[in-house]
Amino acid sequence: MSVKAFELVPAVERELLMGDKARINIECIECCGKHLYIGTNDCFIHHFLLEEVTSSKGKLSFLAQKLLHKYLGLKKPVAELRAASALERLIVLCDGVLFLIDMLTLETPSGAGGAKIRGVTTFCVNENPVNGDPFCVEMGILSSKRRTVQIFMVYEDRVQLVKEVNTPEQPCAISLDGYFLCLALTTQYIILNYNTGANQDLFPYNSEERKPIVKRIGREEFLLAAPGGLGMFANAEGVSQRAPVNWSECVIGAAVCFPYVVALDESFITVHSMLDQQLKQTLAFRDGHILQDFEGKVVLASTKAVYILVPLPLERQIQDLLASHRVEEALILTEGAQRNIPKDKFQILHKRILQQAGFIQFGQLQFLEAKEHFRKGQLDVRELISLYPLLLPSSSSFTRCHPPLHEFADLNHLAQGDQEKVQRCKKFLISYLGEVRSTEVANGCREDVDTALLKLYAEQNHDSLLDLLALENFCVVTDCAPWLEKYHKYFALGLLYHYHGQDSAALQLWIRVADGELQDSTRSDLFEYIVDFLCSCSNLDLVWKYADWTLRKNPTTGIQVFTKRPATKNHLELNPDDVVTYLTKHCEALLLYLEHLVLERQIQKETFHTHLAVLYLERVLALLSERPTDEAQLLKARERLQAMLRESSLYRVQYILGKIDKCEKLLLERATLHGKLEEHDAALNILVHELKDFPSAEAYCIWASERRDAAYRQRLFHRLLGVYLDPQSQGTSAGAGGELEMAAVDLLNRHGEVFDAVQVLNLLPESWSLQLLRPFLGRAVRASMHACRTSQIALGLAHSENVQLLHDRLKERKKPIFVSDKKGCFMCHNTFNEPEVVCLPGGVPVHTHCVAERIQNSPSKKLNLTNSGNHT
Repeated sequence: MSVKAFELVPAVERELLMGDKARINIECIECCGKHLYIGTNDCFIHHFLLEEVTSSKGKLSFLAQKLLHKYLGLKKPVAELRAASALERLIVLCDGVLFLIDMLTLETPSGAGGAKIRGVTTFCVNENPVNGDPFCVEMGILSSKRRTVQIFMVYEDRVQLVKEVNTPEQPCAISLDGYFLCLALTTQYIILNYNTGANQDLFPYNSEERKPIVKRIGREEFLLAAPGGLGMFANAEGVSQRAPVNWSECVIGAAVCFPYVVALDESFITVHSMLDQQLKQTLAFRDGHILQDFEGKVVLASTKAVYILVPLPLERQIQDLLASHRVEEALILTEGAQRNIPKDKFQILHKRILQQAGFIQFGQLQFLEAKEHFRKGQLDVRELISLYPLLLPSSSSFTRCHPPLHEFADLNHLAQGDQEKVQRCKKFLISYLGEVRSTEVANGCREDVDTALLKLYAEQNHDSLLDLLALENFCVVTDCAPWLEKYHKYFALGLLYHYHGQDSAALQLWIRVADGELQDSTRSDLFEYIVDFLCSCSNLDLVWKYADWTLRKNPTTGIQVFTKRPATKNHLELNPDDVVTYLTKHCEALLLYLEHLVLERQIQKETFHTHLAVLYLERVLALLSERPTDEAQLLKARERLQAMLRESSLYRVQYILGKIDKCEKLLLERATLHGKLEEHDAALNILVHELKDFPSAEAYCIWASERRDAAYRQRLFHRLLGVYLDPQSQGTSAGAGGELEMAAVDLLNRHGEVFDAVQVLNLLPESWSLQLLRPFLGRAVRASMHACRTSQIALGLAHSENVQLLHDRLKERKKPIFVSDKKGCFMCHNTFNEPEVVCLPGGVPVHTHCVAERIQNSPSKKLNLTNSGNHT
């Protein structure tokens, strides 16, 4: 594919060179800076000065001024010219003779008459010299002497042979770089190191069929004309590190102007890229026979005139490629041009080209490639967002890059009405913004990025909308609120308000959705979410304001505003008394809150316990008054009341008892209250005589004696047994007396270990059989034996301990106690002035008055003193 890389500009016209002399032809050219030297077939050298002229439109042309011409007097064509600017000499090859002339006067310098080399067929200058002398030029010369290459040093007034190298065949073309000679022999190309003599064969070539080309293009790298119309690259090691270019079979000359290889054949000039080896440009040019590059300037000549191939600026070439949507070629050219552009300028250029390439591929819906180029080019993401109408916030100060990076006015212009393309572009932007919003790409424009992303999420009904708002974001409220309302994303709008500290607005909006005033199906559990939100809200005014709404809507869930509120530094704790007062008009919620305080938090406060007990009682009384009575609900309510009465010790017992004293259906509860007042006889009388609930009477004794000693429990069980066996309580009915007797027997047999057997036997009627009391008597005997044996063991252990203490005391008495005026008392640390001391366990002596003071100050402590009656 073509690209305009060069323009062919005339440098020296025919009339200026030869006037009306039709038979004069150009044989060779040399360019050094602004100086152009032309050798002709009539043995003349013409010296021109070339001035570059740029028109107002930026078009480049050359103004040639002829300074001098010189006839060499050899009557042969001038074969080759090379400038040695450091020496101010021009090296001339004419009629097989190589000699030096002055670059300015074209005269032979004085004293340089002997600086001639004869029998030369061709030569080249070493542009990478190994000699460090700046006033010396190295040359490689091919002479008529067969199979040799000669290395010469050229000075101002003389030449010096320094090396002569033999070759396998007669060389016909030469190029030199450092110590390396690249030679075209009769049948092949070789690379030869003239310092070591090592040589490397490259590939065969027939020099009789076509002219060989050997061109140095860089350090230790050469360009060669290979069979099959290929331009081959080879380095000093004989390896090709670049792919070949496919040029004409009849190439006459070649030159390099990075990154291009220019080739000349009989009819055309072809330009190939060294980066991708593609043909980039073709220029028609007839009668051309010379093509050379001089210090980056490509000069070619026909037999009558000289032209210069002026390279177009690389940036213009790249822009032309981008305009043709040839992205890969543009990028290859950009990266290849790095060596010719200053680093800072290249970085700016490279980024811009990458950004332009990204937009081209974006327009072609090649999103993966576009994203990669945007990333590498560090695109200001707002350039992309600005393509989408209304996505940037109105407060954004962004303006598009100038000159523009793309040709699109907006997304509608790009899509040309294709809605599928629009949707694909929007999905790409969602993906791209999601990736870059947390990276350095979004620095300085986070508001623009997050606002655009939110708008896209809302429009596309994207799942990530809530994730964006739940975490740190920089969305602009004034821009996003209307957009969210437009797409009925009221829950998300509430989150946006919350993140920006507008909790009241968020709650008002959510309540309208929960009440059905606004439609938003984002969350089916919105009411529960509002409750959780109020639980964690640090603004107590909002909690008090909206808690009433939650309690009216669902007391069971709404009360969680108060019961699930976390106790942390960031959340002020609500005063339970204030909450209870607030809940007086919400009976069900009040009950739930008091249960939370008493049963879950276990707050030990009488008012809460009493209040909860009263609410339980009122609930039971209300159910009892209903007709018909819901037995299941009543049973559940009584169980809660009974559990409260049994387990709490903080409520006002007399107050509760006064409320149910006349209710004959709550006898069990009355019995529990009497138990709280230690009125066990009244409680047992209710359970045994009024309720005739003997299991409950036994359970009462166990409950009432919890956390008490065994003697208390024994007395309580004896009371119950006494009630069972009281002749007055049995009444006149034989059936009732027998029922109580059986209850007494069951009580003894089940809890025999609690009773005092001797006392029980004295109470029992003589008419009872031993068989009836067998379980009780068996337990009593076992308990008695166990107690006897346990006491014997304890007595034995005490006796053993006493004997051991006596033994230790005897041992201590036999030990001497050492006292001196240099030894201090263990208690006061003063020295002993008298021999009278008291010895502590372990043989530690102390003053007698120290021990006396210790006992006087701590009478409750017992000091085990050894030898307290002995003074030493």
